[in-house]
Amino acid sequence: MLLAFDTATPLVTVALHDGNDVVAEQVSERPMKHGEQLAPLIDAVTRSAGIVRQDLTAIAVGAGPGPFTGLRVGLVTARTLALALEIPVYAVCTLDVLAVEAYDSGAVDGAFLVATDARRKEVYVASYLDGVRVDGPAVLKPAVAATSGPVVGEGALLYPDDFPRPVGPSRPSAGWLARVVAEERAELLDPEPLYLRRPDAVANAAPKPVS
Repeated sequence: MLLAFDTATPLVTVALHDGNDVVAEQVSERPMKHGEQLAPLIDAVTRSAGIVRQDLTAIAVGAGPGPFTGLRVGLVTARTLALALEIPVYAVCTLDVLAVEAYDSGAVDGAFLVATDARRKEVYVASYLDGVRVDGPAVLKPAVAATSGPVVGEGALLYPDDFPRPVGPSRPSAGWLARVVAEERAELLDPEPLYLRRPDAVANAAPKPVS
C-alpha cells in the first residue's frame, strides 16, 4: 500500500495505490489550506480503502517546485509518517508527474514543456521529450519560457499569450504521483523540497545596535 500526496500547488491531493493501481483519491476543496487539510485527506483515503496507517508500505510525496509553506507541510508530513511507520519515502518532481500523466493520456508526444504557477508573475518550467525530463526545472518569466509548442500545467492557462497551446492536466494528481513511483517512471529523489528560490517570508534583519 503506497500513500501518495502532493502539496506543491494551492490544492492538496492525496491517493492510495495497492500495487496494481490507484484505489482511492481525494483533492482538497479550499486552496492554500495545506496544514489544515492534508491529515484529514490522508484519513479519508485510508478509511475509504478499509486500511489503517500501519498497513502502509511506502510513501510518495511531491517535491515541488512550489511555494515554501505548502512544500514544507507535505515533506515534513511524509518524513514524519515514514519514520513513525518505519517505511521508505520517495519524492518526485511535481512537474515530472504532470508530464507522465499528459504523455500517458495521449495529450502530448515528442517535445513539450510543463509550466506551473510560481506566483510573482513567474512560472516553474521544465522541458520533456516523450514524457522524460531533459531540462529544468527552473523559475522563469513566462516571456522567457514562451513557446508555440504544447505546454502542460496551469502556467499555460495563466499566460496564454506566452503559451498559446495548453494541453493535458493543469494541476498534479496524487494518483498519478503514486503510479509514477510504483512504476519508477521518473527520478526518485530524497524527500527534500525543490524551492528554486528564497521563500516569500523571511526573518527580519537584526536591529542595529544603538551607540
